Amino acid sequence: MTTPTTMRAAVLDAPGTEEAPGALDVREIPVPVPKPGEVLIRVRAFGLNRSELHTRMGFGEGVTYPRVLGIEATGMVESAPGGEFEAGQQVVAMMGGMGRTFDGGYAEYTSVPASQVVPFSSGLDWATLGAVPEMLQTAYGSLTVGMDAQPGSSVLIRGGTSSIGMAAAVLAKRRGMTVFSTTRSAAKASSLTAIGIDHVLVDDGDVAAQVRAIAPDGVGSALELIGAPTLRDTLAATGYHGTVCFTGMLSNRWILDDFYPNGWLPRGVRLAAYSGDASDLPAAVLQEFLDAVAAGEAAVPIQEVFPLDRIADAHAVMERGGGAGKLVVTT
Repeated sequence: MTTPTTMRAAVLDAPGTEEAPGALDVREIPVPVPKPGEVLIRVRAFGLNRSELHTRMGFGEGVTYPRVLGIEATGMVESAPGGEFEAGQQVVAMMGGMGRTFDGGYAEYTSVPASQVVPFSSGLDWATLGAVPEMLQTAYGSLTVGMDAQPGSSVLIRGGTSSIGMAAAVLAKRRGMTVFSTTRSAAKASSLTAIGIDHVLVDDGDVAAQVRAIAPDGVGSALELIGAPTLRDTLAATGYHGTVCFTGMLSNRWILDDFYPNGWLPRGVRLAAYSGDASDLPAAVLQEFLDAVAAGEAAVPIQEVFPLDRIADAHAVMERGGGAGKLVVTT
């Protein structure tokens, strides 16, 4: 079939002055024309990410406008002038400037550098597939690069009902790890036990005490997804030669006020950070995870699925927070 010349996309004309979700305007714009080295993808679904919320609010660096947001997309190859992929191939794309320096996944089509594209093959529905790429990349990278978490060890996930927190828990359990996971609401405990969490902790600000009541020597590693406000307590929950990986900022706070390493860092505890892109998600890891989901051996935590026309509603839900799992949009 011939590629259409126009498409629906959610466009942000300007940030900051109009911070509400309604600033995202779904309208017809031209379908991008890929150059050699780029891949045109027919987007079937995409996950929402808090970095897109920050861009909408005017906090993104190096962003030009108008801009189609979206740091990830899942769909099928429409065309690849350089021959890197075949038309009809299932792929995900993420990062590398998507939704920031060039138009991203909030559209029916997106054109991205071939280096940002990862192929896969799956019969799972598009909403499930759309939830996976950035969530899996961040969770996998945090566990491996950020923490070097070893099979059979223990891990604390601070911000456990976030999509990355739940994905990290699923991966950790597949590694035979003992998982401690936090939530601010006892009502959400069931969403964590349902994916196999060993110890659900209601976050009262002193999670370290709760962890050490169960594991006196602390956890082997910890994934910090809340950000600066909880980092010191997360460090205190981590055992000797353990690693805390600072990956997320659900609190919207990255910066540590009056950070004094000798006062903040417990003796022998390491502090690392993680951020990654498509190159940090090997195709084999993506395929293995999707196959495990299809076999019922792993789960994709999804909070809610929206059509593209309701992108503003999806952003409003993301902004309010309080849910469990990934928000996904289908096109």
